[in-house]
Formats: sequence, structure tokens, C-alpha cells
Amino acid sequence: MKHNLCVIGYGGMGGWHVRHALESDVINLKGVWDINPERLEVAKENGIYAYSSLEEVLNDKEVDLVTIATPNDVHIDLAIKALDAGKNVISEKPVTLNVKELETIIEAAKRNNKLFTVHQNRRWDTDFLAVKDLRDKNELGHIFEIESRVHGSRGIPGDWRKEVEHGGGMLYDWGIHLIDQILQIIPEKLISVNCVFDNITNTEVDDGFKLRMVFENEMSAYVEVGTYNFINMPRFYVKAEKGTGMINDWQNDMDVVKVLQWHEDGVIPVKTAAGLTKTMAPRTEKTTESYVKIKPKSDVHDFYRNYCRAIEGKEKQLVNHEEMIRVMKVIEVCFESARTNQTIKTNL
Repeated sequence: MKHNLCVIGYGGMGGWHVRHALESDVINLKGVWDINPERLEVAKENGIYAYSSLEEVLNDKEVDLVTIATPNDVHIDLAIKALDAGKNVISEKPVTLNVKELETIIEAAKRNNKLFTVHQNRRWDTDFLAVKDLRDKNELGHIFEIESRVHGSRGIPGDWRKEVEHGGGMLYDWGIHLIDQILQIIPEKLISVNCVFDNITNTEVDDGFKLRMVFENEMSAYVEVGTYNFINMPRFYVKAEKGTGMINDWQNDMDVVKVLQWHEDGVIPVKTAAGLTKTMAPRTEKTTESYVKIKPKSDVHDFYRNYCRAIEGKEKQLVNHEEMIRVMKVIEVCFESARTNQTIKTNL
């Protein structure tokens, strides 16, 4: 059985959902609706049915699933209307602009006995899965810090993502993904947050940020997004008691150096401009092992597969309400930290 889908918002991500729906083994694309008539004409040119109004979508009894891919500030209104019309709903991220709005949508989903989730598709990124697998298998022992970075050099996008009224900014755009990934790798309680915004190419919203998250069990994460970086730093850098892991770029596997023994005799100092140092001398092959950790395989279609099976009661939804709320609470604390220029104590 395939579930009938309508995509609301036929822009960049709406087009992504349409393309994947056309290839899906669990979804049948019924059509799209967009507030912009030009986008509806593009849909027709692509052979896709274009609904004339939101009311037509909501009144279509065959549509049992709606995906919302619109500017962030209208997610809540569209989600509640669709849920009240008896549709299951997927919202693009960020699901809402604050926790209160998210809880209102969840209440509507429960009231109508419908399934609601957010499209956290980057849980299927293979670089993230490699880091998660490293911890799940305890491959390098206790991990005490994870660095996660996404860098670009073209500034903040020139559409609604640069405008505060529509929920623009990189914390909402990319931070929502990277924070969700960190919380999947580190489920321990989050005890403090420090976030600093960049405003290099845009003064209305953040065009980048630097975020430090401290967890119980002596673990921390550093998350950074930059849109004015012309030399990128590693995508992931993992520091652990038994070694280091690094993924240099999205497409790369993980380089790992594992410590075989801590003590090393006969360390040869290295010469620096200020003199000799044993502390920073490189290790020999006697005390370390270097290898490449191959990234796990992944299929982004599994998001919709899980969601459809969850509608049918066959599986639990992977992106659940508790996880959505936790991510949004972290986002709210990040805004408070950036606004006050302080580290915020948390219990999340």
C-alpha cells in the first residue's frame, strides 16, 4: 500500500521531496500546492498536478500525507490545518520557531490521532553515521569531545532565509541538523550551552555560529557553521581516550589513529622556532595504529519508509516528539546565550 502525498511549497526542498516521492516504494505523489502561481506553473510543466488552493488539498480525501516545505514561520498554521483535516504531517525543519509552537502542533496531532514528525533527513548522512557507529561500538573508548563543522563561502542565502520574520539564519537552517546529530550521538544530559553568532554578510540574522555544548559523563561537542570560510576545516573531528577520528569532507571515509600504548621510550624532540619540544613530537608506529573506517551505507528513502510504517502501526517513528522538543529547547537556549553573551546552564 502506498500513501498519497501532497507537498506544500514547491521550492528547493519541496522539489527535493517531489523527486524522492516519484522514486519512492511507499509514497504516491498526488500533487503540490504553492502560494506562488509561478511555482504551480513549473509543477504543471513538470507533469505534476498543481492544486489550486490549500482548501483543495485539505478536502482531497485521497491525500493522507502532507509534507510542508515552506518558509519556517508558516509551518505551525499549515501543520494544524492539515492535521485538523485528517492528514498525517511531515514538516521541514526547523519544525517551528519555538517550543510552544511545536507543542501546539503535537497537541493537534494527538487530538486528531494523526502522525506528525519533522524531516531530519541528515540522520541518514553517512559522515554522521560513521561517528555514531564509532561511539556505539566503543571503538576508541570514551569520547570526550566531538567537533562538527559545516563551512561555505557564499554567505547566507539571498531568499527568505536572510530575514528574521520568516525564521531565517544559520542556527535554524543548519544548526537544527547538526544539533540533532550531536544529540543522537550523545544522549547524555546536556548541562550547559554557549553560543556566539556571526554577522559577516548579514546583520538581520546570524550567517554563522559557534556553539559549545557540555554534557554529563565528561563529554562535550563543538558545533560550527560558517558561510564566509574559504578554506574548510574537517567536517568531523573526534577526540577519545584511545585515539582520534577525523572526516575531512562529506564524501570521505574516517581517518582513525588508535593509541596502542601511551608510554614511548626514546622520544626524539622536534625543533621549533623557539627551541626543542618532546611534548609536540609525533608518535611512531610502535605506539599507534592508523586505519580508515569506511562510512556505513545509507538510504534517504528510509525516512519515508519508516514514517509510512509508523502510520500503519508497524514501526515507531524514528524522529519522535520528545527528540523534536529537545532540539528546539537547545535552539532556544542558543538564542538566549547569543543574546546575553553568556554560558547558559541547562538540564536537557
